[in-house]
Order: sequence, then structure tokens, then C-alpha cells
Amino acid sequence: MPALNMEYDFDQIVDRRGTASLKWQRYRGRDVLPLWVADMDFRSPPEVIEALHRRVDHGVFGYPLPSTELTEAVVERARRLYGWAVEPDWIVWIPGVVVGLNVACRAIGREGDEVATFTPIYPPFLTAPQHVQRSLIRIPLAQGHRTTFDVDRFERSLTDRTRLLLLCNPHNPVGRSFDREELRGVTEVCLRRNAVICSDEIHCDLILDDKRHIPTATLGRDVEQQTITFMAPSKTFNIPGLDCAMAIIPNGRLRRQFADAKAGLVPHVNVFGYEAALAAYQHGEPWRQALLQYLRGNRDFLLREVNHITGLAMGPVEATYLAWIDARGLGVDDPTRFFEQAGVGLSDGAEFDGPGFVRLNFGCPRAILEKAVERMAHAARRGE
Repeated sequence: MPALNMEYDFDQIVDRRGTASLKWQRYRGRDVLPLWVADMDFRSPPEVIEALHRRVDHGVFGYPLPSTELTEAVVERARRLYGWAVEPDWIVWIPGVVVGLNVACRAIGREGDEVATFTPIYPPFLTAPQHVQRSLIRIPLAQGHRTTFDVDRFERSLTDRTRLLLLCNPHNPVGRSFDREELRGVTEVCLRRNAVICSDEIHCDLILDDKRHIPTATLGRDVEQQTITFMAPSKTFNIPGLDCAMAIIPNGRLRRQFADAKAGLVPHVNVFGYEAALAAYQHGEPWRQALLQYLRGNRDFLLREVNHITGLAMGPVEATYLAWIDARGLGVDDPTRFFEQAGVGLSDGAEFDGPGFVRLNFGCPRAILEKAVERMAHAARRGE
């Protein structure tokens, strides 16, 4: 493994208190380490920060358009990292992937139709269908040596009213980076049942293991024509507050349906979102590689330590900076509250349709993570 580029100091603790941070404001005035929402505590790449300074110095912040350079950067990135030949006109810019999930549910089908998803899952997957009067079909992921899809159960769960699958790859919260055969099993069902695939791939550039992300749409021309793919620089380069994402939609009919569904409701991407995305995609690769190395260290530390805490169990994390921890062995009714009282703020697994679990964000300096694990271990010992 190459030496960590010391130009980037991921050990630096940046004080985010008093910055109206959603992550840190939740526990304002309390000694609770916030490791919940998917928002890293690292400074963004210096090239991104410099690009934003230049844009501020310009001083005029009118309505922006995505630049030709940004579109070209997205196309080149898809080719280089995933072997995917994306056409420029397939890209629809949106202010966020959660927005995209809601627009997709509005665009596909009609009231009373069904949307399927695999659980546990990022909470907006569970709420987006109900916002547009769609019924939700929940298919539990299969547990075993590794968490994966139960394809037979998936197909049995679908009906003639199932119009859409909301898929998460890499998966939030379980941290899987699904391989080609796993994805093929799911997409073949969708092709047979004529269900559109909406693939959230926001964590695609955060693969921690030595493997390559496989965009769902690259499994074949027929799959590509039935898939809406969401990507964004936000998680990778820690710029979620700048609201810039994209839907990649090769099928012209689906692209028009998506555009019609967001018309008049979804705002344009802001000028700083475009500027940051361009800088990240053009110049952020050395920073990303250093970040991945740091996250691997955090992941390995966490995996080792959590599995030594009585009552907790954590499986491998192949992608993302999110750990899905089984806390059912603690014997407490509310593990999230249990750990909050111990000074660690985690996401409640029940919100992901995974009661008894907690999700921990390890995208933070190692010293904070070590302190959090120490508090968790102490609380577990005290509760024995």
C-alpha cells in the first residue's frame, strides 16, 4: 500500500461547532460525539476550496448553467473509472440524490402503483414512494456469509403493479459493493417484469476494497435503457451542503418523464455546487486516494474493536464510510439512546428498517473514532 500523502491531514480536528452544522447541532451543549448523518469531518480537497474562493472573488452570483467542462469531466470519469460510455445529453443535473429518488417515484407509474426496495435501506427510500401515493414493497436482504439479494424472494414479491425498483449500490447502510452476478440477478427480474431500475450510486467512488465499482446500467444495453442512475461528488469529496448531483438516463423517454416530473418543483443546482463539482472531478483524485487509505484504516480499526465489545457485531465494510452494527446482543430496547447516554450519537437502525442496529459514520479523524469506541465499550461493560 502506498504511503499516505501527507499533504492532506485527515487527523486534523476541525471545530464545526457554531457553524449551523446539522451533524453537530443535534447535540449542541452536550458531550456527545456525532457519528450519525453521512457527512465527513474532513476539510474538502484544497482545489475545491480554492475554486470556491475564486468564484466568491468574482462577486456575481447569477443563475448558473453546468459548464461544458463539467459535463466533459463527468463523461471522462465514467469512462475511466467504470468503463461506461456516457453521452453528454444523458445527464440531468439535480440538487441532490434524495431529490432524485422522489422525482423518480413521481415520474414512474401512477397513484396506487408499487415501488420495491431492499431493506435495511437509507430512510428516503422508504419515504419517497408514499409522498406520491405509491405502495412500498420491502424485500429483506439475505443475511449469511455476506449480505446480498434474495433474488427469488424479490421476484415473488413483485406484482403487476410494481413499476420501479429503488436500488442502492454501493449499499447504505450495510456497506456492500455488489458484484456483477449479484446485480445481474436483480436486473434480469426487472427486465422480465418491466420495472424501471433507479440506482443510487452516490457512494460509487468510496470503494474501500480492491475492486471496481460496477454501475448497474453497464450490465447490458437492455439494462441501460431501463435504468436511472444517480451519482454525485457530495459524499466522496465532502461537499453535500453544496447541492449538486446528477441523474444519468440513457433512455430518452425516461429522461423526458424525469424532466417533466421535476419541472416547477425542483430548483436548479447552485453556482457553488457546479464550481465545486468541476474542481473535484478535475483535480481531486490525489485527495480521494489519500482519503480512501485513511478510511480503510478507520474501517479496520473499527471492525477489530467493535467485534471485541460484548453485545455488538459488525460485518465487513466494502464501501462507504458507514458501519452497520448489530446491537441486539446488548439486550436494550433502544441502542441509539443507550449510546447517546454514553456520549456517542449514532443513526437509529429502526429508521432504516433495521431495528436493533445502529449506523456509525467513521468519516472522522481517528482520535474522535477512538474516543467514540472507548465510550461504546465502557457503556457495554457497564450494561452487562
